[in-house]
Amino acid sequence: MNLNVVDEIGQLKAVVLGTAISNGPIPTLEEAYDPKSMEHIKAGTYPIEEDMVKEMTAFETVLKKYGVTVYRPTIIKDCNQIFSRDIAFVIEDKIYHANILPDRENEFEAIQHVLDVIDPNKLIRPPENVHVEGGDVMPWNNYIFVGTYTAPDYSSFITARTNKAAVEFLQKEFPNKIVKSFELRKSNTNAKENALHLDCCFQPLGKGKAIVHKNGFLVEEEYQWLLNFFGKENVFEITAEEMYRMFSNVFSISPEVVVSEKNFTRLNNWLREQGFTVEEIPYGEIAKQEGLLRCSTLPLIRE
Repeated sequence: MNLNVVDEIGQLKAVVLGTAISNGPIPTLEEAYDPKSMEHIKAGTYPIEEDMVKEMTAFETVLKKYGVTVYRPTIIKDCNQIFSRDIAFVIEDKIYHANILPDRENEFEAIQHVLDVIDPNKLIRPPENVHVEGGDVMPWNNYIFVGTYTAPDYSSFITARTNKAAVEFLQKEFPNKIVKSFELRKSNTNAKENALHLDCCFQPLGKGKAIVHKNGFLVEEEYQWLLNFFGKENVFEITAEEMYRMFSNVFSISPEVVVSEKNFTRLNNWLREQGFTVEEIPYGEIAKQEGLLRCSTLPLIRE
């Protein structure tokens, strides 16, 4: 397989879509990776496997409708394998093995059947000090946008997933690209004040458009840079409540086609006004784990 991903919107040809089968028991509060999951564990509203499997099946159906080759991970008993974006990401013709939370390493091993058809020289494992997850990495033609957190208290946040070493590593890997980093707001306890990954508060779209949540960014100038880059008139600004519901975590199959959650009425209406085809699916149960459509995908080939 010849990998190729240079942006977030090129016509999708092949993707790894996570799986909710054998998702395991409801985690304890100590086992939760993010404040939103904790909230639902406490409230007794944590999603059940059957509902999440239905949501992912709906997503797979839409992907296949557009002729996308869909790979699924090998199922690991009692393991949450929904968010395949966390475990790896592709830039140009290379796949990067993300240095994720250590107890999630077996999720990467579950896509070995995909790795087996990729040139082994194209599989890159960053050095151990490079903390990076795919939700923080967005190739965008001559740019690579990276969400990060570089404050001295980095290690105290389970929600801080991509560090300064990752930004420097990507710059060395792609000397001809501009690696543009964004400091994200982190909270272990308040989901409305936590941008777990860059794609939780920002998403570039086709037609020169983008979705942005201002408060997800710690540095005002970096937020302003995005507004200037896309043009304020092309940016859909989402509220704290909309960020919490994961409005920015939609997924582009092509420059014209966006997969979105069916209850994102304000966003979906705006997307249609901009000329996009919006494929609406139910994904509200999976959203309870602070991840949505982009988080569930690992694009391998885009045209």
